[in-house]
Amino acid sequence: MDDPRDWGRIAAANALSDVYAMGGRPVTALNLVGWPRSLDFELLGRVLEGGQEVCERAGVQIVGGHSVDDPEPKFGLAVTGTVAPEAIVRKSGAAAGDLLVLTKALGTGVISSAIKEGKASAASAEAAIASMTRLNADASAAASAVGVSAGTDVTGFGLVGHLLEMLGPHLDARLSFSSIPLLSGALELAEQGTVPGGSKRNEEAGSPFVVSPELSPNERTLLFDAQTSGGLLLAVPSPRSDDLLNQLRERGDAIASVVGEVTAGSGRIEVPRG
Repeated sequence: MDDPRDWGRIAAANALSDVYAMGGRPVTALNLVGWPRSLDFELLGRVLEGGQEVCERAGVQIVGGHSVDDPEPKFGLAVTGTVAPEAIVRKSGAAAGDLLVLTKALGTGVISSAIKEGKASAASAEAAIASMTRLNADASAAASAVGVSAGTDVTGFGLVGHLLEMLGPHLDARLSFSSIPLLSGALELAEQGTVPGGSKRNEEAGSPFVVSPELSPNERTLLFDAQTSGGLLLAVPSPRSDDLLNQLRERGDAIASVVGEVTAGSGRIEVPRG
């Protein structure tokens, strides 16, 4: 990100997401900073302000931090949260017949690369920043209220990588590409070649497990796009899916969509267009 405040906001939302993904409520956080002495410390102040802003919105108290001299600027949070043991949402637990719900659009990796290369439109950049700074708090609360079989947040391994973790060796998934929400401009930017290295590595690792003959190479790439502060991917029993979507939308997750279903199998993902 070009703006240090946005960078701090995104980093904080990304860190809090790990607690939300497990059905928890984040309570406290420690700032973790790596910063070069050659870089203006006023910029660091703006980064920390962005992180503080998001933590306040989440009701999280920053109780301290740690900083080191680092040639490359880094910022994140160590987050502590609470959850009742019986309410923990785990990656495992999905069952054949479950529907898959995704709460945020894909494409932040591609758009972030385009921002660095000066290729992203203002609309695409704004959409990506808005998505990355949106907390998964409401999505987590909806999942806990309805009761889901399994869940995770979609981050660095992309949609395919995190879905494969949920499936394990005994389940398959069938995704509908047309049902997967994409950020504005993401596909067009992928067609221009602004794909981050992490997304390319994800595709190299995950391609053997994905069947998608109807998709173009760039559409397929977005399935592997490395996300920052992505949405929740939830496996929900089919009879509860409408309730989950209704609760998500009532809480403001208007983009949330059923993107596929879980079937018996051996850890493969089929992605037809429709």
